[in-house]
Amino acid sequence: MTLTLSVEDVKEKIRAVPNFPKEGIIFRDITTGIKDAQTMKFMIDYLCDQYKDEKIDYIAGIESRGFIFGMPMAYRMNCGFIPIRKPNKLPAKTISESYSLEYGTDTIEIHADAIEQGANVLVVDDLLATGGTAKAACSLIKKAGGNLIGAAFLIELNDLEGRKKLNDCGKVISMLQY
Repeated sequence: MTLTLSVEDVKEKIRAVPNFPKEGIIFRDITTGIKDAQTMKFMIDYLCDQYKDEKIDYIAGIESRGFIFGMPMAYRMNCGFIPIRKPNKLPAKTISESYSLEYGTDTIEIHADAIEQGANVLVVDDLLATGGTAKAACSLIKKAGGNLIGAAFLIELNDLEGRKKLNDCGKVISMLQY
């Protein structure tokens, strides 16, 4: 028996947790979707299919939930995986990109030798919210010499308008919009 899912079926699997991590926030919990094998497979297949006509050398997954989607995507698309990490998590020489938060700044890093000049890279994460981290990841890929193909997300929070920050990040897609 072949089970056929839709994007709406996946959306129903994502749990909404009110007031997390603080009052007034609705947290979109992917764990209820990825625990179901068919839903998880549909998520990965959907994200991969959006870039099936592109030549991709690397998937760059943003720590940590970008790893959840990025690794199986890299496997399916027969390309390498590059972890984009928080500072001081990678053992060799790194390059970094800092970005603004509501209060302060944050930084992400990749190994300095992670990307060959001109390699085609797709950035992947679970959520596009304000776009700060994704924009920094795209800038980091370019700084490392990569050719940015795009950025893929499972979920996009439309009211936060993060997509507006990603105009120079290639083909930006999200599977679910809230």
